[in-house]
Amino acid sequence: MEEPNISLSTAARPNNIEQVPYLLEEISNGTRSPANLPDEKRKELLLKCRSLLHSLQTPRETVVDHTWGQIGAISAITFGVDCGLWDLMAQNGDGAQKVGDLATSLGVNPKLLGRLMRHLATMGLLTEVGEDEYKTTNYTKCLSLPEIGHGYIGLTSCTAVGALKFHEFSRRRDWVNPSDAKDTSLMQACGTDMDVFSWVDKLGYLTQFNNYLAGYGLGRLRWFDPSVYPVTERLIDGADTDPDAAFLVDIGGNVGHDLARFRNAYPALPGKLILQDLPMMIDQVTDLDPEIVCMKHDFHNEQPVKGARAYYLHSTLHNWPDDTCTIILTQIKGAMKPGYSKLLINEYVVPKVGAYWETTGLDLMMMSLCSSEERTYEDWLNLLEQKVGLKVVHIWGAGKGVESLIECKLP
Repeated sequence: MEEPNISLSTAARPNNIEQVPYLLEEISNGTRSPANLPDEKRKELLLKCRSLLHSLQTPRETVVDHTWGQIGAISAITFGVDCGLWDLMAQNGDGAQKVGDLATSLGVNPKLLGRLMRHLATMGLLTEVGEDEYKTTNYTKCLSLPEIGHGYIGLTSCTAVGALKFHEFSRRRDWVNPSDAKDTSLMQACGTDMDVFSWVDKLGYLTQFNNYLAGYGLGRLRWFDPSVYPVTERLIDGADTDPDAAFLVDIGGNVGHDLARFRNAYPALPGKLILQDLPMMIDQVTDLDPEIVCMKHDFHNEQPVKGARAYYLHSTLHNWPDDTCTIILTQIKGAMKPGYSKLLINEYVVPKVGAYWETTGLDLMMMSLCSSEERTYEDWLNLLEQKVGLKVVHIWGAGKGVESLIECKLP
């Protein structure tokens, strides 16, 4: 391969300085009424701010940001979650806090703690007020919440090596698109044949992983919001009113986060709500409404609940390539009642152009962890209609960067 004809001096010049004036004007116009900024507009503004940063940076600075700045920040954040730094700082309040005092309370070496906090301040994640003295930010306060902070422990620390070593995994397989659930980058990098969930469990971080799952959709519209999906018209109307009838089965529902929220939104539903997942997940269930039935079930096997009003899958199929999804969906299809049951799939539908960064980021995560993917509209039609024989009734969108709801029925 020939050497590219690019001067090394290019790496020391801003990536796109010509765009800076236009971006500054657009950002300024977008923030004139910040109190009334709709979420979609806020997301657009965020993208412009990212473009501004990238335009001002030189290629060399972008590389250093990725390989030093961001990696170091994630390391320091995770350290703080694990040792209790963020919990302690949140408890201490909004005033200035000295590294030495924090280190003594935590039983951590003060020099070590000072180095980590110094870097986070330079990255804008902590506020430096003096030598070895810092104040919290809204971000670090939120790291004290298990639903936020535990993502660094239960997800990133356990699995990031799969993404970092993905190039080696791909090179050894001649650069093909991965599609084998039993052959993933994570498995190769960690020297295991376990799937990601079993691997996290083996490392002892399943609780932290579940806590992260409880919070990753925070601030986004839920599928049952009336502006997304008309639950009353599509599910409640016409449902079997027998209290023993199965109303909604959450398949692979983790520890019941979604069902709990759904029940809070619709407390007077007809029939039963049923949570299904593997024993290692169901055994983690705590403080779930006793009216929700917990059932240990492997969705690769026959669906034991027949004729439910709705079967629900949230961010489940994206964990698996098409061949495995076909097995899972066929088991559900066999339990559905013609003219009555619905299958609701709460997942991303990737647009052909203009995809949001959360969607593409998750797509690459699933690629390295599970040899699977986030699917386009065409991918969903191919899987659901061509391979499984279901009928896609409608896809209900919830906005940019939010999972859609795909409603299916028997043909």
